Amino acid sequence: MSLRINDTAPDFTAETTQGTINFHDWIGDSWAVMFSHPKDFTPVCTTELGAMAGIAGEFEKRNVKIIGISVDPVDSHVKWKADIKTATGHDVDYPLIADSKLEVAKAFNMLPASEGDSSEGRTPADNATVRTVFVIGPDKKIKLILTYPMTTGRNFNEILRAIDSMQLTANHKVATPANWQQGEDVIITPAVSNEEAVEKFGEFESVLPYLRKTKQPN
Repeated sequence: MSLRINDTAPDFTAETTQGTINFHDWIGDSWAVMFSHPKDFTPVCTTELGAMAGIAGEFEKRNVKIIGISVDPVDSHVKWKADIKTATGHDVDYPLIADSKLEVAKAFNMLPASEGDSSEGRTPADNATVRTVFVIGPDKKIKLILTYPMTTGRNFNEILRAIDSMQLTANHKVATPANWQQGEDVIITPAVSNEEAVEKFGEFESVLPYLRKTKQPN
């Protein structure tokens, strides 16, 4: 059965480049981004891990932990980290999960159960669907799922933008419009009456009866 938004993220214990973790314990009271890769030493993923390392501070400011996963063992990940530094200039200081038995990929429905139980002999094309970003909240619920083709590098600024929206809308009765950026106007949710909107937000603009805009809450 496929995972959906608001499902509890599967818990697991795994070896990483920073030792053994229990996933839910590792998340703790933070948000988390887990992003997966079909194979170590692949060109697009090399740029992605470096790009993520380069903006790790932006995630930290938002109380978001970063973790990568590739269906290869830890010693392979360690060697790959050296290549990533050479290619991008960034050290990968966040953990990389070793998933050589494909257990995490299967738990998160990135691979079907019929795909065997070893990463050995598998090509990146065999693991093409292991190209997914999961954003998980402190409640361990999945908040966002994005799956990319192997030839398209991920836009981590968009993931930061989405996290800004999700963290804002988790605390206020608002939604964010298309292409919203931090500090721009937001949408008042339909569950809020006009009277409550005035009380909560002060002035607002009724573009349509069901589309009301107001300043972003602090």
